[in-house]
Amino acid sequence: MGSCASCDLTTKGERRVMGNWSSTVKVIDAGDGRLQEFQQPIRARHVLHNHPSTFLCSSDTMFVDCFVPHVPGDEELQIGQIYFLMPFTKSNKPLSLQELCSLVVKACSALQTES
Repeated sequence: MGSCASCDLTTKGERRVMGNWSSTVKVIDAGDGRLQEFQQPIRARHVLHNHPSTFLCSSDTMFVDCFVPHVPGDEELQIGQIYFLMPFTKSNKPLSLQELCSLVVKACSALQTES
C-alpha cells in the first residue's frame, strides 16, 4: 500500500510482494476481506456495478493521513495489482494508520487463503 506497508508471502520458496506478484487482478472488500479475482483486465465500473455504495482504490495510492484516491469508473484495472472496495463513508477523510494496518491484515489473509 504505497510505500508505507506491504505483505510478503512465501509460497513454494518464492518471495512475493503484495501488488506485484500475480497474473490476475485482485479486488479485496475492505469491509469483509473477501477476495475477487479477474483473469484479465476489467474496467472499474464493471466491478462497482454490484457494489453501489463503494469506490475502488489502488493499494499503491493508499498512504497514512492522506485521502484515498478513487479509481475512475472507465479505468482498466491492471493485472498484478491489488485494489480495495472501500465504502463511500471513507472517501472524505484521511486514511489513519489503524485503518491502513487493518487493510493490510485483510489483504494478507485473503492472499494466504487464496494461495
